[in-house]
Amino acid sequence: MKNKYFVPFVLLTSLFFLWGFAHNLNPILIPHLKKACQLTDFQSALIDSAFFVAYFVMAIPAGMVMKKYGYKIGIIAGLITFAIGAFLFVPAANTRVFAFFLTALFVIASGLTFLETAANPYMTVLGEPEGATQRLNFAQSFNGLAASIAPKIGGMFILSGVTLSDTEIARMSVEQLNAYLDNEASAVKMPYIVIGVIVLVVAAILYKTNLPEVTDDAHEINMSGGSQSIWRHSHLTWGVIAQFFYVGAQVCVSSFFIRYLYQTAKIDEKSAADYLAIALLGFMIGRFVGTFLMRFISPNRLLAIYSALCIVLLTIIVLNGGMMSVYGLIGVEFFMSIMFPTIFSLSVQSLGEETKLGSSLVIMAIVGGAIFPLIMGRVSDVSNIQTAYVVPLACFVVVLYFGLRGYKVKV
Repeated sequence: MKNKYFVPFVLLTSLFFLWGFAHNLNPILIPHLKKACQLTDFQSALIDSAFFVAYFVMAIPAGMVMKKYGYKIGIIAGLITFAIGAFLFVPAANTRVFAFFLTALFVIASGLTFLETAANPYMTVLGEPEGATQRLNFAQSFNGLAASIAPKIGGMFILSGVTLSDTEIARMSVEQLNAYLDNEASAVKMPYIVIGVIVLVVAAILYKTNLPEVTDDAHEINMSGGSQSIWRHSHLTWGVIAQFFYVGAQVCVSSFFIRYLYQTAKIDEKSAADYLAIALLGFMIGRFVGTFLMRFISPNRLLAIYSALCIVLLTIIVLNGGMMSVYGLIGVEFFMSIMFPTIFSLSVQSLGEETKLGSSLVIMAIVGGAIFPLIMGRVSDVSNIQTAYVVPLACFVVVLYFGLRGYKVKV
């Protein structure tokens, strides 16, 4: 890597850690707010929906900001928006209105959309082209590091470990119940205040730092119809589809992890959060292992192999409960590790001046994380959480196809 890119590389890598931490507090929030706001599985899945629908809504505006003002301004705008969303958790907890929590999550994710729209393509061009996928996987490894830490910290400071049965709730007076629910809701305030402050500090550092603008001379692109439609790149089209299904699968696997362990292996929420932290540590290790393996195995082939292994493990998880499936879920987290950055880099390869727009489209596909958890939550409500894991299983079939055929650049 050229020396002039070293400092930008380090700073951009820190952003991967920040949004990884924010993303991976959601699996803690789902069981927590399910208690604090008295929700069904389907309603609790709206936490993911509010978060990931922001990517769909804000990806194109983020891309337009990058195009007009450059990556640095886009990153700083994203960090400030991220911080505002974190601070909104205070009034949300004070009112204990679920819609307010969803609004705060939407604002956080809007900020993250700016960060991911900028940082992912920035990494792919911050050095030699042939090292783009490996470089992005390395940076995403720190996203994995944050993912392994977030559930542990969230479990310590947010989860109370107290889950009341319907019978116990029925015996409580209105005052006792409100006191219990208020106490549960208030647990999120300090963690998100700390997050907001840290994010603002990082924004200030980046504002004072000289980040070289990597230009691609982007021009106006017609997104539908005509010979200049960006959808003429079939590998980008398939990449958007694959990312849509992959993010849906990833969010499903992680978000219902604690619920799955409680219902199928009778593991309490704090212990389940520890297992999730272990699983996401495996996710981080998988990123480093995958980055190393890409020296010997092409990215698309490794993506296909890992997708096939996830399909096998999820089949076991759907058919069997208990500790075998717990270990299976940990395995799925490991093999999901390389998928997002690999799909991303394969999708935007050879786009040239259309890279920023292509990047926005792939980021928009993250909306899969808003849709598939709702489907999984509904399946869980009408059957059980174990059967519901067939939803991410089906998603990995699409990722497998992209790794085998959809990634190919047609000229």
